[in-house]
Amino acid sequence: MIGNDVIDIIQSRHESNWQRKGFMQKIFTPNEQLMISKAPDPEITVWLFWSMKEAAYKIYNRQTKRREFIPKKLVCSIVSQDDNSIIGKVNCDQNVYHTKTILLHESIHTLAVNSLDDLKNVMEIENKNIIKDSNGIPYLCNFLSNTLQDVSISHHGRFQKVVTLDLK
Repeated sequence: MIGNDVIDIIQSRHESNWQRKGFMQKIFTPNEQLMISKAPDPEITVWLFWSMKEAAYKIYNRQTKRREFIPKKLVCSIVSQDDNSIIGKVNCDQNVYHTKTILLHESIHTLAVNSLDDLKNVMEIENKNIIKDSNGIPYLCNFLSNTLQDVSISHHGRFQKVVTLDLK
């Protein structure tokens, strides 16, 4: 399964005041709040964790078919990072979602998968032949073989990402 989230940093600065009273406590665990407060760039860390939670939630929602607001149940951790990407994990109940986040000057894009090995099988596709089930969960429809494949769609501001797993 796959999930993804993209954040337009410029738009986030105009739309959301992450420093407003109660925001951090509502969205992030105490440990995440501590990591944000100690980060060299707290704003980017806020949106990094938000993006990780959103991408993982898309898999959780696909698995459970439940729509619920549970940001503090989605617990983020950083496994490794370099200049432009961060490998992480998001735990929710007994589930572990593996994430890879690409940090660019104007955007943050996070991929989430069930298996760490699947991170290397993610591919970006065009937003066509997508259908949604009765729960609003998107699938890529192959009309020739009459099959459905998991797909994740995210858009924010100037950015849109549609991803799936290359199953070959």
